[in-house]
Amino acid sequence: MSTLLEVSGISVTFDGFRAINNLSFRIGTAEMRAIIGPNGAGKTTFMDIVTGKTRPDEGRVIWGEKSINLLKMNESQIARAGIGRKFQRPTVFEDQTVLENLVMALKKTRTPLSVLGYRRSSDDIDRVEALADEIGLRAELPRKSGELAHGQKQWLEIGMLLAQEPRLLLVDEPAAGMSPAEREHTTALLVEAAKTRAVVVVEHDMEFVRRLNCKVTVFHEGSVLAEGSLDHVTANQHVIDVYLGR
Repeated sequence: MSTLLEVSGISVTFDGFRAINNLSFRIGTAEMRAIIGPNGAGKTTFMDIVTGKTRPDEGRVIWGEKSINLLKMNESQIARAGIGRKFQRPTVFEDQTVLENLVMALKKTRTPLSVLGYRRSSDDIDRVEALADEIGLRAELPRKSGELAHGQKQWLEIGMLLAQEPRLLLVDEPAAGMSPAEREHTTALLVEAAKTRAVVVVEHDMEFVRRLNCKVTVFHEGSVLAEGSLDHVTANQHVIDVYLGR
């Protein structure tokens, strides 16, 4: 499998604390990956660096077949290049309907004029309905997003990211606060997404990680401690000592 994202030798220090320490990480073009590790291991900072929110002190972040240097791009350029991120708390437009949220998120060339003069085309509606089917919210399209249950808001936000057609999806603790049925649907949604793009999930819930059935990378003190299947990394004595504690 060809490499989509390659992070090599990145380090970053905040007020004397080294949050990322010579981290190297790579992910293929259509792959699911889970990142686990204790609080303060650098999981969120890693995502901040990949999305342009934080600049590392050293190292390289290379993207795509053309080996583009992401460190020379700003956040919006990185998003347009095909990297989407979902934070732990859903950020949807609560006063807008599910349909309107998904339409706003569709990948389009946006200029001030095109936004002012925008009219929904039948292609846009077809795409939104297909997305709504994919995330399980077809029946909710006319509802205001603020009325949705917590899990449904999470799915809507995933749908809004998918609407932008990212090649890499970074997802932060998607299972937090969900019922068992919601978690099952979230698993299916992410597994399906990873068939056509790279999906990186940061998660504390081991049962959820097991359901993803993917390669797992363990972060500790800002670098990779172990990598492999969940069974492989959870049997690693170093991982048990620093994270699982049993």
